[in-house]
Amino acid sequence: MSTWTDRGAAPAAEPVEAPDDPHGDVSLDARELSAELAGGEDRATDPDVAAYALRLGDDALILSQNLCGWIARAPELEEDVALGNIALDLLGHARSLLRYAGSYDSRSEDDLAYWRDEPDFRSAWLFELPNGDFAHTIARQLLASAYLLELYRDLTASADPVISAVAAKAEKEVDYHRDHAVQWTLRLAGGTDESRRRFLVALDDVWPYLDELFRDEPLHERLEGIAVRPSTLRGRVDDVLTAVLAEEDVPVPSIPGSSAGGRRGAHHPSFGPLLAEMQVLARRHPGATW
Repeated sequence: MSTWTDRGAAPAAEPVEAPDDPHGDVSLDARELSAELAGGEDRATDPDVAAYALRLGDDALILSQNLCGWIARAPELEEDVALGNIALDLLGHARSLLRYAGSYDSRSEDDLAYWRDEPDFRSAWLFELPNGDFAHTIARQLLASAYLLELYRDLTASADPVISAVAAKAEKEVDYHRDHAVQWTLRLAGGTDESRRRFLVALDDVWPYLDELFRDEPLHERLEGIAVRPSTLRGRVDDVLTAVLAEEDVPVPSIPGSSAGGRRGAHHPSFGPLLAEMQVLARRHPGATW
């Protein structure tokens, strides 16, 4: 058997000069990023349409940021990838909607994500709730995805072409999000005594924040044919949730809705720290590029 010594000394390696920049040349093509946005580059010309796109974008952005907290912490590797992919889908929806909202007054999606303060956001509390344990995240995902799927299905018929286009793309992705949440709901509720106990606690904890999603406001009346009246979604969402929970004999919680006020800029106590973490890099290094 030959050995390394038998084969003789290894040839001397050619000297390699260290590059001036150890990180190399990293560039980001803005045109390629823009191509990822649904709805093209049309501008919002109506302040109400911009306000409506802003609240839809905020819901998606904040839920995405929350789900990113599970990266490298999910209970199994496959869930790390699944939750990360769902967060990326939501971030894509947020980018398209915030770009459109900001086009009304010449603000970019980054301006809206990183340079607004807490009272300026319009996300609902359900999306702002902390991740909690895995059962809490799944319970929140079940309610959120059931609502978003019915919302985007209706918005595909919006008279606003950009909102309709964003909804058409989002509907397909949120359909998967709901299926993912349903499968985990059934696994947790029908699994061990401990997994069922945790899921029931989680469902009771998130349920009060469902009600805020279905409140009609004057904005929806002014956008007849463009926006969806939230109250029209309640029956379908309740039917879906009831059917899913019934599969594992989970009672539908009978808990009054919270007084959540995210649509008017009054946010859940956990929102401030979440926002600080999301915005810290942009605010610490304003104007930085990579």
